[in-house]
Amino acid sequence: MSEKNLLPGAVLITGASSGLGEALARDYAGPGRFLALSGRDGERLQTVARACRKFGSRVNAETVDVTDRDATARWIESVDADHPLDLVIANAGISAGTGGQGESESQARDIFAVNLAGVLNTVWPAITAMRGRGRGQIAIVSSIAGFRGMPGTPAYSASKAAVKAYGEALRGWLAADGINVSVVCPGFVRTRMTDKNPFPMPLIMDAGKAAGIIRRGLKRNKARIVFPWPMHLAALLLAVLPPAWTDPLLTRAPKKD
Repeated sequence: MSEKNLLPGAVLITGASSGLGEALARDYAGPGRFLALSGRDGERLQTVARACRKFGSRVNAETVDVTDRDATARWIESVDADHPLDLVIANAGISAGTGGQGESESQARDIFAVNLAGVLNTVWPAITAMRGRGRGQIAIVSSIAGFRGMPGTPAYSASKAAVKAYGEALRGWLAADGINVSVVCPGFVRTRMTDKNPFPMPLIMDAGKAAGIIRRGLKRNKARIVFPWPMHLAALLLAVLPPAWTDPLLTRAPKKD
């Protein structure tokens, strides 16, 4: 039996219209598999859906704003009623340019609304449904930036730190309900979002390769899926070293345009 045949039968992915979410959708697509995909850009989302159908998947593709709690819940509940979900990947996330001047208040609030509230709006309908069945898997996409607050992207790194801690806590809390939870912490992945970065991005990885790493980690029910390992090591060191040592280095790092 091929590896693809051992994948979950019904998978929901938010933020699937581009970037890592699109790559995950394409990676999970295959004969007999049901995919529920959401994103903010309807045209791009439909392009992804058509590609996944060509791989043999049945696809529900909806333009859903994850910051809208009620709309997100209605979509997930409707999908789950017809296709009980085996895996939900809370992937939708944004960053913001700063013009080299730091994030504005409105940018910070938007980032938290998508990256933190959007995750809550996605995982709670899934938790409710999966608890009723006594099984399921949830993946929360954080970032290596969540290991240490980065002066160049304060709201982004803080929002990713929050969902990282939340996912780690959910894993232990939901284990008794038969629900597996993993936190995904990628380094730089080549996407439309990172294409805007004017600074060097060490060990940047193609989205397709990143999706494969995530899929294999979820299959093994890893608590944390962090890559690439040199960036993981650097993030761990930054997190434990005294701020008096690391602040001078980090404040000189380039900011997003």
